[in-house]
Amino acid sequence: MYKVIKLFTDLQDGNYKYEAGDEYPRLGLKPSLARIKELSGSDNRQGTPLIEEVEDFTKKKRASKNKE
Repeated sequence: MYKVIKLFTDLQDGNYKYEAGDEYPRLGLKPSLARIKELSGSDNRQGTPLIEEVEDFTKKKRASKNKE
């Protein structure tokens, strides 16, 4: 799962507007790994990372249960 860290309009998703703090991708969208790399790096039109990976809460919860 990824979190938007800077406002951007996704030109590959019908100009969908993502605000900082939004979850990426939106429900129903399955971006390619190349697209994820583009948005999380500086190889995009803004020249700066637009999303960052965040640990999924449910995965984190499962991992902590497995340690018990």
